[in-house]
Amino acid sequence: MTSRTLPRTVVAALDSAKIFGIRAGARSDHRYTGAWPIVLEGRVFARSWTLKPGGWFQTFLEDPLGTIQVGDREVRIRAVRVKSERVLKAIEKAYAEKYPTRQFVVGFRTPRRRAATMEFVKR
Repeated sequence: MTSRTLPRTVVAALDSAKIFGIRAGARSDHRYTGAWPIVLEGRVFARSWTLKPGGWFQTFLEDPLGTIQVGDREVRIRAVRVKSERVLKAIEKAYAEKYPTRQFVVGFRTPRRRAATMEFVKR
């Protein structure tokens, strides 16, 4: 496990979860909101669906520190924007496998949502 990787128990819980709570920004009043997790090679990712001002993705761009809810546990994280084409393509494939509803398969491939991909690492 690298120093940035979240604990294995957290990653395993997120891998089996369909949705998890995320609170963006260490200095914001952002509340927990739902996001759809994807785990690839022990790394945790999510894409924002709504992309609204004040939403988790926009807040993370200004303040990358936050917290995720994993069961009863709150885990402090840092959000890192994903730009690797290889990783972005792998995330699209993983979304299609984990969330096979056509709306989500097509929706998470749109350029604006694709550009709103974050990885969550330990802080």
